[in-house]
Amino acid sequence: MIARDRNWLLIFAVCAALAVIYPLFADGYQLTVIRDALIFGLFAASLDFFWGRTGILCFGHAAFFGIGGYIMALITLNDAIPFGSLLGIMGAVAGAAFVAAIIGYFLFFGGIRGSYFTIVTLAMGVICQQAAVSWSSVTGGDSGLIGIPPIAFDVGGMHVDLSQDLPSYIFVTAIVAVVVLALWSISRGRWGTVLTAIQDNEVRAAALGHNAPLRLLVTFVLSAAIAGLAGALYVCMAGLVAPDLSGLLLSTEVIVWVAVGGRGTLLGPVLGAIAIQRAQQTISSFNPSLWPLLLGCVFVIIVFVLPDGILSIYARLKSLFKGRRQAR
Repeated sequence: MIARDRNWLLIFAVCAALAVIYPLFADGYQLTVIRDALIFGLFAASLDFFWGRTGILCFGHAAFFGIGGYIMALITLNDAIPFGSLLGIMGAVAGAAFVAAIIGYFLFFGGIRGSYFTIVTLAMGVICQQAAVSWSSVTGGDSGLIGIPPIAFDVGGMHVDLSQDLPSYIFVTAIVAVVVLALWSISRGRWGTVLTAIQDNEVRAAALGHNAPLRLLVTFVLSAAIAGLAGALYVCMAGLVAPDLSGLLLSTEVIVWVAVGGRGTLLGPVLGAIAIQRAQQTISSFNPSLWPLLLGCVFVIIVFVLPDGILSIYARLKSLFKGRRQAR
């Protein structure tokens, strides 16, 4: 366990170092591409925190991403609201967490688990997307809302303006690093240990005195809050929000990012999201219709060849070299 933690921290440190030096070799466009990919990586980490620790798949996680995005857009587009960026972020996090608390309460305390939970959350995503389309007077309907201002606020007498590429990249990178490290710390602590026990045998964990539904609910709410944060960041960087950001397609894509990166690793889904986003942009520039086919093939290959995701490549290579040294 200690060696596993050491490996995770080593990979995290390498990724953080690469993120720090990346602006030295990238232009403004490349910074924005990686910045947006990091936001999707944060979204993937939020799903992995719940799916990877509890074994329960939420198939409508984009609903929380979209809720956060729409709340952020509605607050920042209203000039009468002071401190729009900060209130927008807090509102996005709180709104996504509130919806997750309501839905999760009835599901977890109602004993809904496994495939039934997946189906219900799938319907939740569809309902959220349809609500965004139908409630056009507030959400803008199919066209969504445009003209969302970039994040800007004052802190400690200093004005922070994220309208430029480099400041927004640094801000998003710092947010992703802090959140992933915090989620990893929670996962490695007592809370994560109890979640693992619940995943293995919920009845036995309850017999030992653990309130399994409450712990699952709190984990689900925290996961949704981070997804809402990711949605708020994305709409401010992109300048728009649309119903697709809460729909089935994005919910499916985030599952692929987690599976490709490595479920239960937190850092792997971030890397998976970045890799797939970069690959999608490169391949789509040649042939947009080719990307869905290649994505499906890559997903199938990863599942068969690397069922633990691309982050397991390091552990496999380390085991391989260790085995060769012992053979000598």
